[in-house]
Amino acid sequence: MKTNKNPIWTRDFINIAVSNFFIFVALYAFITLLPLYILDLPGGTVAQAGLVTTIFFLSVIIVRPFSGMIIEKFGKKRMLIVSMTAFALSTFSYTLTDDISLFLVLRLIHGISFSIATTVTISIVVGLVPPERRGEGLGYFGLSMNVALVAGPFIALTLQPFISYTMLFILFGIVSVIGLVCSLAVKVKDEVVPVISSERRRITWSDLFEKRALAISIVGMFVSFSYASILSFISIYAQSLGMVQAASFFFVVFAATMIVFRPITGRLFDSMGPNIVIIPSLIIYAVGLYLLSITSTPTMLLIAGGLIGLGYGTLLPCFQALVIQSSPNKRSTYATATFFTFFDTGVALGSFILGIVAGALGYSNLYLFIAIFVLFIAVYYTMVIRKQLPNEV
Repeated sequence: MKTNKNPIWTRDFINIAVSNFFIFVALYAFITLLPLYILDLPGGTVAQAGLVTTIFFLSVIIVRPFSGMIIEKFGKKRMLIVSMTAFALSTFSYTLTDDISLFLVLRLIHGISFSIATTVTISIVVGLVPPERRGEGLGYFGLSMNVALVAGPFIALTLQPFISYTMLFILFGIVSVIGLVCSLAVKVKDEVVPVISSERRRITWSDLFEKRALAISIVGMFVSFSYASILSFISIYAQSLGMVQAASFFFVVFAATMIVFRPITGRLFDSMGPNIVIIPSLIIYAVGLYLLSITSTPTMLLIAGGLIGLGYGTLLPCFQALVIQSSPNKRSTYATATFFTFFDTGVALGSFILGIVAGALGYSNLYLFIAIFVLFIAVYYTMVIRKQLPNEV
């Protein structure tokens, strides 16, 4: 059988997926922990707590367009090791200072290393997964991020009342080192571009972005913009409804739904094409957001989490597969960097703009607004984007 001849679950695939999982565990743990840590410092303010998160994502977004060029120049394996090492060292370095200015510098370095590491891991996975099973393979790989979304905050918030922040930073530093060790075991064929001329040339648009990936990347940005409403405000919304305990299980149901359905949606993507997966996923995602807007019981909250997990959780690996398939193989790293530049920008803009919307409309109306917005994304994809996809996708 073809699946036996072209397996997904090779040793290298498992090592890079585990490595990616530990990166994202540390990331989501720190997104949860650092605002609390800043507020516990003498003189720490809400503005400073927000700035710590903003600086990180700003550095990720700025560096992301250049990461494809950097990886191509120095090689995937080398940049994997360098970025993973820098990420681990940055994680440990939080134990060395409680000065806000130095903290912001660390967040800047942390964001740069994260940006390159997550771009190169996807690029490596693209080379490891059989092309005919790319949707399925990227779907499995995406689970490493999705499960980390639950594991990181859960570990951080469970341990935070019982151990010091210093010990937590050390713990997640060790987590990052485990990710580094796994990355060392990955075998990668480096394709370093030879230096043709010693003359300095001007950086062009194609050095930063892959134009064939732009259409899907824009859709991804719209979707990540909408998802910022979940990432940033679900805990506050649940608290306003008196459902704090249920909120702690929201992402558990979210992740469990993705794990159960990811193999099915990945195979459907490969066998029947992207539209049979993406359009229903957008609709399911919108239904979940609508249910969230009218939630009145913990059960409704968890059902909404399951629908959002199925809808949104299916979209990200589908978009990743599409940007790769829409671009030449030699431009896969640039396509990945392009997609995540737009995706990260959507999250950053969504966190800011939707916070203003929530303040004006309330959280219930916010989720109703986002549900309608996602339906418009589905219409936009149906009418415009799918016509631009290559025939073989």
